[in-house]
Amino acid sequence: MKRVIFPIGILAGCIFFAAVLLRSPTVVEEAAPEVIPVSVRVAQVRAESIQLNVESQGKVQASQVASLSAPVAGPVAWISSAMEAGGFVEEGESLLRLESSDYETLQARSLAAMQQAQAESTHASNELDRLRELAEKRLASDSQLQDAIRMANVNKARLADAQASFQQAELDLDRANIRAPFDAIIQSRDVELGQYVNRAQSVAVLLGATEVEVRVPLAIRQLGFLDVPLGLRGELADEHAPDVILTGLYGGAEYHWSGKLVRTEAVIDANSNTVQTIIRVKQPEVNASSMKKNAEIPLPIGLYVQATIEGRRVDDLIALPRSVIRNNNQVLVVDAENKMYYRDVEIYRLEEDRVLISGGILPGEFICTSPIQAVVNGMSVQPVVEVI
Repeated sequence: MKRVIFPIGILAGCIFFAAVLLRSPTVVEEAAPEVIPVSVRVAQVRAESIQLNVESQGKVQASQVASLSAPVAGPVAWISSAMEAGGFVEEGESLLRLESSDYETLQARSLAAMQQAQAESTHASNELDRLRELAEKRLASDSQLQDAIRMANVNKARLADAQASFQQAELDLDRANIRAPFDAIIQSRDVELGQYVNRAQSVAVLLGATEVEVRVPLAIRQLGFLDVPLGLRGELADEHAPDVILTGLYGGAEYHWSGKLVRTEAVIDANSNTVQTIIRVKQPEVNASSMKKNAEIPLPIGLYVQATIEGRRVDDLIALPRSVIRNNNQVLVVDAENKMYYRDVEIYRLEEDRVLISGGILPGEFICTSPIQAVVNGMSVQPVVEVI
């Protein structure tokens, strides 16, 4: 009996309890899910006047390169100690002298010939004056007067020829002493002591020491960022020449040099679509007192340098970190209700670490600077203002 009554009682109790639950159900009120805004960093944009710079790099080269030739022929009698690769010479300094005994002899002979021609010319001139006086008194014939005029003219021409020969002899004697045409650094020496040098034979290669130049390529678009007249032929006037700062590593230290962009080359490189520009740098004077630690040093020829060229100043630009640009030309704007939206902007220039925007956003608006991946237009955010 127990095996039958207990299961029936348990089943009846369950049925009764289920009926009670079905007659009095619990009503659960509907509630919207709580949305937690994402915290993002925002920055308030402002328009400002921005000085543009253009950067490139290039190799330093000499502004003057001269292959110095011998103006006269002869054996080398003396060579300056500065005539070695890397040596410095000043303008007018003697570099080498050729054997000049032949030119001294020629000068002496030319001097004697000139003195003789001077005497003959003086005698002919005096004779002409005497015959003119006699002709006025009818004591000399016209033929005698004409002969005297001819002799005076001939002797005057001989004197001019003798004077020219003497000047040439002096010039050749002076040219036997070969001097530096400008302040220069010796790149190479091509002759040795005792060597016979022919006229126009190269004796040394000189590099200008007062100025150097740097050829740096610029993309055609970069030219628009420079405040220079496009299409100008020749060198830029000093007031139009942009300032340039050159930076290079030399001897394990970083040095800076100041220069000017003086001209652009006329040909556009078809392969790279760039234009070569020339930057000129005046070399500082180097002496014993200037050879101090961290003192300005001459810009070495052959050094690779980074050039920062001063460009135009443009008003009403907004500068932001480059990381705020999304989808090539969009930014995330946070409005007054703390909702975030995509906004198309006009990019004026992309730089290495910032972007310059010329339109699409207004000063005073807030731009998201956080690196958010999943963004939905109109999503709520918790802005944290930062200063950029």
